[in-house]
Amino acid sequence: MIQRYCLPRMKSIWSDENKFAKWLEVEIAVCEAWAKTGTIPKEAIPKIKLARVNHKKMDEILKQTRHDMTAFLGAVAESLGDESRFIHLGLTSSDIIDTALSLMLVEASKVLTEDIKVLISVLGEKAMEHKYTIMMGRTHGVHAEPITFGLKLALWMEEMQRNRQRLAEATRAIAVGKISGAVGTYATVPPEVEEITCARLGLAPAPISNQILQRDRHAQFVTALAIVAGSLEKFATEIRHLQKTETREVEEPFGDGQTGSSSMPHKRNPELSERVCGIARLIRGYSLTSMENIALWHERDISHSSTERITLPNSCLLLNYSLNIFTGVIKGLNVFPQRMKKNIELTRGLIFSQRVMLALIDKGLSRQNAYELVQRNAMKSWHKNRNFLGLLKADADVAAAVTPEELENIFNYQDYLRHVDYIFRRVGLTIAQWKKKSGDTRKSRLSPRGYNVG
Repeated sequence: MIQRYCLPRMKSIWSDENKFAKWLEVEIAVCEAWAKTGTIPKEAIPKIKLARVNHKKMDEILKQTRHDMTAFLGAVAESLGDESRFIHLGLTSSDIIDTALSLMLVEASKVLTEDIKVLISVLGEKAMEHKYTIMMGRTHGVHAEPITFGLKLALWMEEMQRNRQRLAEATRAIAVGKISGAVGTYATVPPEVEEITCARLGLAPAPISNQILQRDRHAQFVTALAIVAGSLEKFATEIRHLQKTETREVEEPFGDGQTGSSSMPHKRNPELSERVCGIARLIRGYSLTSMENIALWHERDISHSSTERITLPNSCLLLNYSLNIFTGVIKGLNVFPQRMKKNIELTRGLIFSQRVMLALIDKGLSRQNAYELVQRNAMKSWHKNRNFLGLLKADADVAAAVTPEELENIFNYQDYLRHVDYIFRRVGLTIAQWKKKSGDTRKSRLSPRGYNVG
């Protein structure tokens, strides 16, 4: 079912055709290494390189042997003749399977890295567009103090940069091969063959292995994917909150003719963001399974194999799908600055409570007294729907410390934007940098005067 929704490039990586092609690539690389050490004749290599996998023959053999590697070797032997005796010389199945799996994971990682880079770029572009688009910052789901939508997106962009680094580190951990024979002692294949083979394949030899490559490597890789998916879930959850009817500050793209409900024609649901959240749950489950695969019996058992046939391809396929979905959401996101402004003003100025308290402290009041003064008026504003600034001006205790003009100066959104430029510079998002990166030569449409003027 997952394959139905996969993008073609990632789908091809996890196809049976590619898997067996990688097995054959490893087998041929080992033969070349044997030839370099003088164990098999060099003149056999051109013929060995012509080896092919007869998939129909492999299926026939598999029905009898019930062992995919022996079926694979039988199908390859049919295409070679006498030189087939050099294929799989001194090896065990996991030498081929695990090394080829590393090649596939590295290949999948390259696709995911490209996806992440695209999302980082899209988030950066959207952050620059809404650098000064002021909106309500919320904690516990309750109005806190103003931020900008650009700051929210810049935060996401910087998190995705960490995810890109995380994936790179996990890829280095999995980019290893193992050609050490049964239980990893090199008794039937010398370390030199492993070193030559891995160099040809672009992998590092595992410093030590037993029958298999150790599964902490795979657990690190899938966990890295789960963290990326978790970040996407966080971003998507925020979009879902901001799209709620009562909030409606942003909205997923909604195409002409698209429907949100079979019964309610008015519905415009954040279904793409919800899909991203659901996918994250699956990938988290796969990361747990991958950690369960670390502990195997003695030098190996096969309990990890059945799960990895699902967890490794599906983690990569689903994250590839989710990254592309979410990138599309951000590209086409509808943003409503005026609704953001309206929501900021819902609490009639209560969001300035901290700034009023700090002004009172600056005038010599203790923090406790200042807090009580401000809270007294804030609760009256909250419960009686009164204007907070008006209540403060009418409070004799407040008026004794600050003038009406000073209070009015406090109620200024611009104060919350003073360090936006600094934050953007710190994450590498300046107008000059972005113009250079994007090739944009237009005059800036960004204004620091409280709202995006575009």
